[in-house]
Amino acid sequence: MAKNLAPPDVSRRERQILDVLYRAGRATVAEIQQAIPKPPGYSAVRTLLRILEEKGHVRHEQDGARYVYLPRVERDRAKRSAMRHLLHTFFDGSATQAIAALIDDDSNKLTGDDWQRLADMIERARKEGA
Repeated sequence: MAKNLAPPDVSRRERQILDVLYRAGRATVAEIQQAIPKPPGYSAVRTLLRILEEKGHVRHEQDGARYVYLPRVERDRAKRSAMRHLLHTFFDGSATQAIAALIDDDSNKLTGDDWQRLADMIERARKEGA
């Protein structure tokens, strides 16, 4: 799965900021600005963070004179939400179709260990579902 964990209602720049926050866990405006490609100015990053706060995706804590930003939703929950959105948007809610698409695209890159891990995960899911 792609690293992008951003919800569907964010712009490209907002997604980049969220990606930084999910990787770092928490960051200041300056740290975020340094971590994104071709960054906008400091004020633009602050504005984007304010918008993300208004949308409910980010919160901040005061650390002395500076704000430190954190994602509101923990990483695992964000991954599950992004995956559900992806499944419903592109695969009619079918995990089988999504897995097949991933395997079709990456089958020549998968190692023997990768195939074994997939087989083990399928077997474990089969047992838990029975």
